[in-house]
Amino acid sequence: MIRGLYTSALGMTTQMQRMDVTTNNLANVNTTGFRRERVAAQSFSEHMGLKIDDPGVLRMMDRMRVGNLNPGVFIDLVHTDFSEGSMRVTGNPLDVALQGSGFFVVNVEGEAEQRFTRDGMFTLTSEGVLVTNNGDRVQGLGGDIVIPNGIIIINENGQVMSNGVVIDTLMMVNFDDPQTLRQVGDNYFITTPESVQVAFAGRVEQGMLENSNVNVVREMVEMIALARAYDVNATMIQAHDQILQQAVTQIAARA
Repeated sequence: MIRGLYTSALGMTTQMQRMDVTTNNLANVNTTGFRRERVAAQSFSEHMGLKIDDPGVLRMMDRMRVGNLNPGVFIDLVHTDFSEGSMRVTGNPLDVALQGSGFFVVNVEGEAEQRFTRDGMFTLTSEGVLVTNNGDRVQGLGGDIVIPNGIIIINENGQVMSNGVVIDTLMMVNFDDPQTLRQVGDNYFITTPESVQVAFAGRVEQGMLENSNVNVVREMVEMIALARAYDVNATMIQAHDQILQQAVTQIAARA
């Protein structure tokens, strides 16, 4: 019975963690270039249940196997879904989207490590520096991109031009396995020791933005399923609690 309490409580904790991921996906359904996360749950290793010191058990170390026991499941990994989102036309010359796998490179003030993002909603500072919607500097092959006044064109290769003059080229990278990247907030990713950078092989679309790849209906269905699983585990805890109360009452009555 005590084991049942722990298993059900662990089930509730697992469903709460999965719910946190699902609600975060829904909260970012309108975030440009956002990548939804998926939870992988895993069961604990099964171990053999033994009957010990039972007078009815023959002397074989005073034990008898009664079957396998599994203490429940836990969150193993949180995977990021890197499938592309749909595109929407904005007409803004500083809005750019990436077709194909890859990321823009961003420098964040006070951080030594570069960030990577699919969010191409860029703007210019008063000094003409190209920055993200968060105010972080977008990187070109020559470093920070400073664009003088003029008609801005960003071609499919990422070349940034003002009045027909090439200013710089957007730095775009890809990774052999994007799953090795880690989300760090503000729609950014950073590398890990397992990340292997490869050349970007896609193209840039000016005047467009990539939508989040979150499917609202799918996430809502997932949320309902998680809520029901949570309720089932809560009901089991109540049932175990009632059984324990009855057992304690009966033992006290016989004492």
